[in-house]
Amino acid sequence: MTIRQRRRVDDANDVAVDEDHDAAKPASGEHSAPGRVISRIRPAIEFSRRWVLRSLAHWHAIVLTTAVVATVGLAVALFFFQYRPNQQTDGAAAQHVIKAASDGTVAVLSSSPETIDNDLKVANSHLTGNFLRYFNDFGRQFLAPAVRQHRVKASASVLRAAVVDLHPDSAVVLLFIHQTTTSSDKPEPVLTTNSVRVTLKKVNGDWLISKFEPE
Repeated sequence: MTIRQRRRVDDANDVAVDEDHDAAKPASGEHSAPGRVISRIRPAIEFSRRWVLRSLAHWHAIVLTTAVVATVGLAVALFFFQYRPNQQTDGAAAQHVIKAASDGTVAVLSSSPETIDNDLKVANSHLTGNFLRYFNDFGRQFLAPAVRQHRVKASASVLRAAVVDLHPDSAVVLLFIHQTTTSSDKPEPVLTTNSVRVTLKKVNGDWLISKFEPE
């Protein structure tokens, strides 16, 4: 082989090596294609992230507001359904009930020949319901005629009184009564002591006796 031929062979080998080297190189843009894809979707990813954060913040505010409203509503409900009834059945309310029961009982058990008509009217003003109807009829038909005929004079006083049961619109009171009675047949005062169980109802803001049961 001559020197010229050897040079041709070497040149051919160099060309083959260069072609193999070029073939081994990645095509233009193969490495940059994934980068372009990432660069394109990155804004969408960032937008989605911001949207999710804003949504979470929005719902957090809604949940917080709802919780606050629910708490306030519960507090109002507890006030009206628990605190107010307790407030209406406290010591002051018990005193009002005892006074109403005492005044009504004294009115029912007190009478005088000179004032019997007014006595019955006053007694009726402390009563309600069936007991009012009963006492009104009993007073006109039996009590008033007997008081006038026998000159019966009765006065009552409350020794002690205690609330047995108390609700916002109803109550039961137990009273211990002294009653002094005189008449044309027995001029000397007759003292009797009794206990009476009185049931009251609140009517238009007033405590009125609906039952009157001697013990």
